[in-house]
Amino acid sequence: MNRSDVQAWLDRYIEAWRANDRATIEALFTEDAVYGYRPTDSDKHTVRGRDAIVASWLEEPDAPEAWDAHYEPFAVEDDRAVAVGWSRYAATDADPERTYDNAYLLRFAPDGRCREFHEFYMLREGT
Repeated sequence: MNRSDVQAWLDRYIEAWRANDRATIEALFTEDAVYGYRPTDSDKHTVRGRDAIVASWLEEPDAPEAWDAHYEPFAVEDDRAVAVGWSRYAATDADPERTYDNAYLLRFAPDGRCREFHEFYMLREGT
């Protein structure tokens, strides 16, 4: 993997998130992928297997117009990458606008699909 490959994957990640489409999400991950919603691999916050990842994404999908995001590679070495960026959720009747700063630890299979995804995020102060 190189920076361009990782950026293309991150762009497809955003497209899949916005599409809320099973096939588009499936194309991102290997069959045995691990997706950590928190930095640790606790069973409570980690999803194992592509089908489980897809089900997790589609369980409570974000409306496409309710958010925006931008991520880019910070470091890439062989099959591993670190990406950084932000996710912004629009204000609703119940919540103000929120922006999160993100860092992703990624490991890729030889075909460019993600085998390990671990996210770190923090609510940006003042949002």
